[in-house]
Amino acid sequence: MARPLTLLLVRHGQSEWNAAGLMQGQTAHVPLTELGHRQAAAAAAELAALRPGAVLSSDLLRAVQTAEHCARAVGLPFTTTPALREQGYGVLEGRPSRELWDVVDWTDPHWSAEGGESLAQLHGRVADLLARLSADPPADVVALVTHGDTIRAAQAVAAGRGPADLPAVTPHNGTVTRLELAGEPAP
Repeated sequence: MARPLTLLLVRHGQSEWNAAGLMQGQTAHVPLTELGHRQAAAAAAELAALRPGAVLSSDLLRAVQTAEHCARAVGLPFTTTPALREQGYGVLEGRPSRELWDVVDWTDPHWSAEGGESLAQLHGRVADLLARLSADPPADVVALVTHGDTIRAAQAVAAGRGPADLPAVTPHNGTVTRLELAGEPAP
């Protein structure tokens, strides 16, 4: 049996669009607020105590800025990957989130906004990444700096649940969520 893999899922600190209540999705250029930098530094300190051997990050700015805090705290470089991006909301990105409750079909995992990504697609993207990490882990403990829906998808994948069964609770900005992946049988 291959050894188990521990993932430390870090949700980025508060971004300017979090503070403004805007739908972010995969909008790339949204930076952290001052509070977001403090949250990222606190998450980085927590992460350092957990001693990851590798750090991967979403390539979206708010995650990259958070990963910079994490990398400094653990003394490791980080690598970015689009596989850790937030769910894409296409034409809805940049709109006030409160206006979208009646637009988004939150009950259908196959629904997506024009130019966006469904929960099923997000779940598949995250499942592929976790399978690659399990097959060839860069370390026994890996920090993944990412986004709320991506963390929920990772939790569902690890629990063997599909895209219709993502956890309802999104971790807060600047938090660390521990996830254990069982080792796969060696070939």
